[in-house]
Amino acid sequence: MAMSDVQKAELKAEKAYARKHKRMYRLTAGDVIFNVINYTIFALFTFACFFPFWYLFCNTVSDSDAVSKGIVKFFPKNFTFENYKNIITDSTTLRAFFVTLSRTILGTAVMVLASALIGYLVTKKELWGRKVWYRLLVITMYFNAGIIPWYMNMSMLGLTGNYLAYIIPGIVAPYNIILVKTYIESIPAELEESAFIDGASHMKIFRSIIWPLCKPILATIAIFGAVGNWNSFQDSLILMSNAPELHTLQHKLYIYLTQITSIGQNTGGVDVDPETVKKLSSQAVKYTVSMATLIPILIVYPFMQRYFEEGIMLGAVKG
Repeated sequence: MAMSDVQKAELKAEKAYARKHKRMYRLTAGDVIFNVINYTIFALFTFACFFPFWYLFCNTVSDSDAVSKGIVKFFPKNFTFENYKNIITDSTTLRAFFVTLSRTILGTAVMVLASALIGYLVTKKELWGRKVWYRLLVITMYFNAGIIPWYMNMSMLGLTGNYLAYIIPGIVAPYNIILVKTYIESIPAELEESAFIDGASHMKIFRSIIWPLCKPILATIAIFGAVGNWNSFQDSLILMSNAPELHTLQHKLYIYLTQITSIGQNTGGVDVDPETVKKLSSQAVKYTVSMATLIPILIVYPFMQRYFEEGIMLGAVKG
């Protein structure tokens, strides 16, 4: 369709404005120097953040001898996936991976559900003792009894050597509940009021209105929970000392780091396959297991980044 005279005039005016705007903001010598320095600094910062992961990866796909000699710097030497193959075929490491994966999925799901429900409940004025319960919840963020009382408590509850020790303690997360509560308070109250008029219960409102609207903040705390569960090490080290079948991947990495040099002669009760250790140098094991613990988080986080930024900003507006 041919353009009218008015459209042609508008297009001509836009082009003229664009040319004028371009001339107006033409870069000076100072601007060029600033941009060069700025981009250089950011490039160096990016390299400093990226290089440790690249160095780790290069060592995991290099020959074990090259890794043990320390000659792998910027690029792999004698490229091979043998290190990953040997780690995967190690039944104990594979079992630790599935323990970590299961606790991450289950623990995160239960924590997100509990945080959403409790966060919603403490916003309801009709909840008996609402302020008291909320203050008691917040107090737990500032007071910690320490490792020994914590271990004694877990022991008395029968959670030593018990898989539930990975799930139950993390169900109530005060900081996440505060984020959810603040986010829910930013939702217009008119939505709930109209639902009440239509006869909806609190549970119906939570399920049909609050939960869908809270997806950004729920995705945010899900990232917190998933990273925390995946990287958790202390509970496995202290509570699962007599249950090697429940060791997490981080615990397995700790075992490799501290005892792998002597495992060929004396396993010391550590549940690690000696044949795997014979195939790998100690450095290759450390790098490969370390990379295995990083890969899932590196894969998942980019997909959650959008929700993370939106949720953490909106959830913290009211403080």
